[in-house]
Amino acid sequence: MSSTAEARSRAKQYDASAIEQKWQQAWEEAQLYRTPDESERPKWYAVTMYPYPSGDLHIGHWYAMVPSDAAARFKRMNGYNVLFPMGFDAFGLPAENAAIQRNIHPHSWTMANIENMRRQMRSMGTMFDWDREVITCLPDYYKWNQWLFLQFMKHDLAYQAKAPVWWCPQCQTVLANEQVIEGECERCHSEVSRRDLTQWFFRITNYAEELLDFTTIDWPDRVVTMQRNWIGRSEGARVTFRSEQDDPIEVFTTRPDTLWGATFMVLAPEHPLVEKLTTDSQREDVENYVAWARRQTEIQRTSTENDKTGVFIGAYAVNPVNDERIPIWIADYVLMGYGTGAIMAVPAHDQRDFEFAKQFDLSIRVVIKPEDEDLDAEMMTEAYPDEGVMVNSAHFDGTPTADGEAVSKVIEWLDEQERGRGEINYRFHDWLVSRQRYWGTPIPIVYCDACGTVPVPEEDLPVLLPEDAEFKPTGESPLKTHESFFNTTCPSCGAAATRETDTLDTFVDSSWYQYRYLNPHYEDGPVDPEKAAEWLPVDQYTGGIEHATMHLLYTRFFTKAMRDIGLLNIDEPFTRLYNQGIILGEDSEKMSKSRGNVVDPDELVDELGADLVRLYLMFIAPWDQGGPWNPRGIAGIDRFVRRVWSITDETADAAGDGDVDADVEQDLKKSLHKTIKVVGDDLGSFEFNTMVARLMEFINDLYQLRERGAVASPVWREALESLALMLAPSAPHLAEELWHRLGREFSIHQQAWPSYDEALTVEDTVELAVQINGKVRDRIETAIDAGEEAVVQQAMASERVQESVGDKQIRKVIYVPGRILNIVVG
Repeated sequence: MSSTAEARSRAKQYDASAIEQKWQQAWEEAQLYRTPDESERPKWYAVTMYPYPSGDLHIGHWYAMVPSDAAARFKRMNGYNVLFPMGFDAFGLPAENAAIQRNIHPHSWTMANIENMRRQMRSMGTMFDWDREVITCLPDYYKWNQWLFLQFMKHDLAYQAKAPVWWCPQCQTVLANEQVIEGECERCHSEVSRRDLTQWFFRITNYAEELLDFTTIDWPDRVVTMQRNWIGRSEGARVTFRSEQDDPIEVFTTRPDTLWGATFMVLAPEHPLVEKLTTDSQREDVENYVAWARRQTEIQRTSTENDKTGVFIGAYAVNPVNDERIPIWIADYVLMGYGTGAIMAVPAHDQRDFEFAKQFDLSIRVVIKPEDEDLDAEMMTEAYPDEGVMVNSAHFDGTPTADGEAVSKVIEWLDEQERGRGEINYRFHDWLVSRQRYWGTPIPIVYCDACGTVPVPEEDLPVLLPEDAEFKPTGESPLKTHESFFNTTCPSCGAAATRETDTLDTFVDSSWYQYRYLNPHYEDGPVDPEKAAEWLPVDQYTGGIEHATMHLLYTRFFTKAMRDIGLLNIDEPFTRLYNQGIILGEDSEKMSKSRGNVVDPDELVDELGADLVRLYLMFIAPWDQGGPWNPRGIAGIDRFVRRVWSITDETADAAGDGDVDADVEQDLKKSLHKTIKVVGDDLGSFEFNTMVARLMEFINDLYQLRERGAVASPVWREALESLALMLAPSAPHLAEELWHRLGREFSIHQQAWPSYDEALTVEDTVELAVQINGKVRDRIETAIDAGEEAVVQQAMASERVQESVGDKQIRKVIYVPGRILNIVVG
């Protein structure tokens, strides 16, 4: 066998499993990824969203974590002291439901899954600093959930109130507004309903204006838009109508300039005045309608496609601007949770009100008309919501509504007359944090007949979750039936008392976990102030956009609240946020066991190795978009990895041992330096698919240049070492092995990113299309700065161009440097 054949035979022996296990063990023994808190290097704090430990890691976890790991490694190679920790979002419904299905305690199920998922994450070859791990279901973490709850109470950021809440019959618990998606539970997709319960809330609305300010953070426009829309800021007026019994009925309107057009009022079926104001003759109809409306979801009630429904309650209100007596109705399209739960209905200028008025033959009055025409209410087929001038509005007649002039003048008049006031309203509400489930942080509150609601003293924290509670869902918290937990003594007077049995929403856990990572063993508070000063804020956060109006909003609120309490000195948790897309099944559907399209990453690692899976996940599609899994596509990555292995294994010893043509060496240099630049730029901007594509092009260049004798150049050795360095973020095991085989010292992951010469990245030639009378006849490669005369001469030397020109006269030449040459002949 020839030496070349022997070398190629050796190259085929790339054993991913053995190589990956070897280097993972070496990294662990060397504590390579233990991040020092003190370093001369600038800090870079990177976090990717931690997982729920409700089962094995799936390919979606890999798709989120692996590119984030590559980005963190790249930062480390660029001279940063990189902290990249990991933990587990271990409380909550996913773990509890999984445990219920398997008849095993949630703690046992969760901790077993964590052990397995740690193994899986290590098999990825990630650079997670496991010394910083947090597990939110352990007392040393949730103690600080409870402590923060108490601080929120002290600062009037936590309170208790009775309110209509969303109830999931399948999960048997209350859901926050953000957890209801199109009328369904976001977890189990069961249809939800309304219940009135006494609940604990956090005053997130106190920070509405701050939460609308994104000027200091670099977040995706889509997330910013989703949060702004969720907060739903609107400017208008709060106006007080009165019932004939003199009950105040407050409404919020963004169009106070239409007050004179209010011809009826509509209350939400849940409005507290409905029962009081309903007349005896209408009571049965009203009660039946209220019961029906409470069974409807918010999406159903606000749909513009439904026929309008409602019931007259038999009572009337007085319009404060003209003292007109107008009927009061209830209707499902008015929600108690938005605004005041009451609206003034202006059918001439609001389409919903118009349709309602037509349905029930109610009065319609025009109070805004176009400047150049009149509107006849009886002839209208739809509402007129546009700008114009005020009419039928007393002394405001003729006032233009454009640019908010009429709104401003009416608000000023309402304030002077003490009939209303200007106000800013928000669509979102305070965060409901009570949950009637077992597997969560116990709320540290005691109820005493004498003392009322009593916070648990800080020195008595944590309030431990009993391990022997019956955790199956019953509609009430299982902690109510656990006598030794439920029954206690009052911290204030020592009398018999009972504990709060609700647990905290698990989004509380994830609202501040990035701060606990800094020192998970700190005993004097939730956040180590010295570590916070060193590391905060988080420089790079990655995770799914599905968390835009929940976790990503809650953690911003927590950061601002913790700042005001004195725990933090930052305004925002994450300076930069990137969202990954979703990996779909081969059928382009979302992966699920019921569809049979789930991809098991463990099987892929066993068969192909972690680095192949890592590279394919980065190559499969733009990271922020995702795409369908294609098993045929991974074969291309396999070929790429083996070509990398082969060319390194076959040529490393022979590099630089002979003469090489100067043009060949220059081509090698250009390809190398262009690749270093492009790969680095792509890694920095999370464009992983084009990064892998460029590395593939570089391998193609190396194989072609080898045939031209480039291996004899000293630059060849530099190219092989740079190739290993460029692979280090995305294929860490392969890169480490190549580095070792090139005779370099352990570890490649402590090396700097290769530098490049900008001059060698600039193209000095360009391909130019040559047209004859507008039709492309040939393409030529010319100097990028070539003048018109030289380009024409070069083009005319082409046989194809000569054939097209023939004996015709050149009448005109159109030359666009670097793009096109058009020769006009005739």
